[in-house]
Amino acid sequence: MPIPDAYRMCVEITRAHSRSFFLSTQLLPPDKRAAIRALYAFCRISDDIVDNSSLNATQALAAWVARVHAPEPPPDSAVLLAWNDTVVRYDVPRYLPDELLAGITMDLTVSRYATFDDLWLYCYRVASVVGLISMHIIGYREGATKYAISLGVALQLTNILRDVGEDARRGRVYLPLEDLARFGLTDHDILNGRRDEAFRELMRFEIARAHQLYDEAWPGIGLLQADGQLAIAAASAIYRGILDKIVAANFDVFGHRAYVPLLEKLLILWRVRRRLRAEGWGRA
Repeated sequence: MPIPDAYRMCVEITRAHSRSFFLSTQLLPPDKRAAIRALYAFCRISDDIVDNSSLNATQALAAWVARVHAPEPPPDSAVLLAWNDTVVRYDVPRYLPDELLAGITMDLTVSRYATFDDLWLYCYRVASVVGLISMHIIGYREGATKYAISLGVALQLTNILRDVGEDARRGRVYLPLEDLARFGLTDHDILNGRRDEAFRELMRFEIARAHQLYDEAWPGIGLLQADGQLAIAAASAIYRGILDKIVAANFDVFGHRAYVPLLEKLLILWRVRRRLRAEGWGRA
């Protein structure tokens, strides 16, 4: 398959699975946009193997990892053709994709997290590492790494809070057991869809934690190359908006999937652009 066709397939995967990410990446220059979407497609396919495989998930993931590590990308895999091209073109350190795959592998064996520190490692691997790879594509200055890590944990924690019900139906509880106990809850309460004031207090606690991480990550936007700042800031702000939607739905994360409508995304984008201008960053 020609490389341009492989990248076009990654565009379609991104468009189909994440309208928010697709919108945000539209703000990147064409080459970086294509590379970031190849990264997204690589992450999406890797994650889906664990969540949706009709075969033995462990075997399916092992077969995928072997294809990822092949000396040459398989000619029948558009995603790996585009991804390999991106890795070479932007000199992405090879240990980073392996760290990402290690995080995805955790879902095969870990369904509970005792502490937030334990959850932090998972969030780092499956989300912060994506930010570190993105930095190599976008370009960055020294000091950006710690902010990318905070942003990744914030994004993954947001994802966890939005998907509490969906994950519970898979038998997974990502909310730390120590946090559940703090509010008089157990993992069985989550599996059974308990949504009372104790649960709402737990969610308020976790949402406040996520907001703090987003705030900590913001200065890192100014350390990215100028032509990538608006895209990353917009992606962060739009995803952060999911937290407000969870609150607005009275924390019903068992029967309702929180999302930010398109018009609100455009308003968030306008606000982010204004903030970047006020900060004097980049071309925004």
